[in-house]
Amino acid sequence: MRRTFPRRVLAGAGALLLAAGAAGLAGTAQAATKTTPVFENCDAPAPQPDGSGTQDYTVTLPGTAKAGDSVPVTIDPGASPLIPGFSITTVNTTKITLKVGDTTQVVTSPPETVSVVAGTPLDPKPFSGTVRIPDGTEGASVDVRLDLAVTDADLGGTVFTTTCTPAPRPSAVLGSVAVEALPKDPVTTKATPNSGKAGTAVTVSGANFPAGPVTCSALLAGAPTGDSGTGSADASGAATCLVTVTKKADAVRIDGSVAPYKPFVFVEEQAGVKNPVDIEVLPGPLALGPAAGQPAVSFPPVTINGKAQSVVGAFHAAAVQDFRGGTLGWDVTATRTPFLNEATGRSMPQAQLGIQPSCTVTNPDSPSTCTAGAPGAITDTPMKVASQAPGGEELTGGEFAVGGAGMIQLPPFMFADTYRTVVTFSIA
Repeated sequence: MRRTFPRRVLAGAGALLLAAGAAGLAGTAQAATKTTPVFENCDAPAPQPDGSGTQDYTVTLPGTAKAGDSVPVTIDPGASPLIPGFSITTVNTTKITLKVGDTTQVVTSPPETVSVVAGTPLDPKPFSGTVRIPDGTEGASVDVRLDLAVTDADLGGTVFTTTCTPAPRPSAVLGSVAVEALPKDPVTTKATPNSGKAGTAVTVSGANFPAGPVTCSALLAGAPTGDSGTGSADASGAATCLVTVTKKADAVRIDGSVAPYKPFVFVEEQAGVKNPVDIEVLPGPLALGPAAGQPAVSFPPVTINGKAQSVVGAFHAAAVQDFRGGTLGWDVTATRTPFLNEATGRSMPQAQLGIQPSCTVTNPDSPSTCTAGAPGAITDTPMKVASQAPGGEELTGGEFAVGGAGMIQLPPFMFADTYRTVVTFSIA
């Protein structure tokens, strides 16, 4: 099922003064450090001119890791290739998109108060984050490259975005991680049944185990209860083990796996007359709202000056509610119509509308998190702006807010008029 709602984006004639920040990153030392010069083409908001040049990215990564591990990364790009044309103080947040093997991952800096000095390139502070080593890379070396550098400069609540794209894209190798040939850590994946009284036989499943015999056990407050069983793992690492629970327990595991283990509800026998109480829990909707749509997204007016210009605004947060009570995920995508004025018949076919998506959890009891999509242009082809991953054996769902900063890039010349595009957000 797909739910949609539109938002209108307005751009008109007038005057505009924008401040520009410059892209930058950095981090703390790890096992291996490498400095790589990266040539970038940077698109800055007017009146700051665009620019190109080389940044020296210094990246620190651990020398080795296992497939599936999240590892620390530190990025220090050195001075930006952009030369500010004016002095101003902004609060900058930088999002660096890295190609980690075949995957694309984003590392985000904490906000940094920056004093921009005219004629002096910005040299931001180092910052750290994590990247995930892709599955299936056992025994290989995973290269990390720069795919995109985006800096949001907050000036009194208005955000101005600078985007630097490496050429070629992605860049040369910034660092590498040698992936151990060993398989991923063994995990306990399922307990069937996950409840019962004394004497209940439980089949425990797992993944990533060495082929051969395995043992399993029941736990109470993290300590073995003495109930144990045996089973085996096949050549793919899938393990099955049978344990009979004879005493109080709150979890079961296949021995050798990493936490968390699978919960088990022990049902104690009670004397007296039994009255079963059943409650049917029905699934709720997957909804994107409000159903009536959002108010128009107003961008500041701009005055034609013979140069390409950019204007910045923000998309109002949309509410996502996933009350389905299952293990499914969802994607929110965005599309738009052309910029035009239906009354005058004029259009701006060369204008582009970009978004830097955001997604936050609004209900702290939500069992899932959400992930914002990569910055990019909204077109008539659906662009993923946020998602919730499927849970496998785990419960998913919750309440979230999806939105983001927006930028309209305008051509040097166009008819002076008021133009509109309708952005439609959809969920499936």
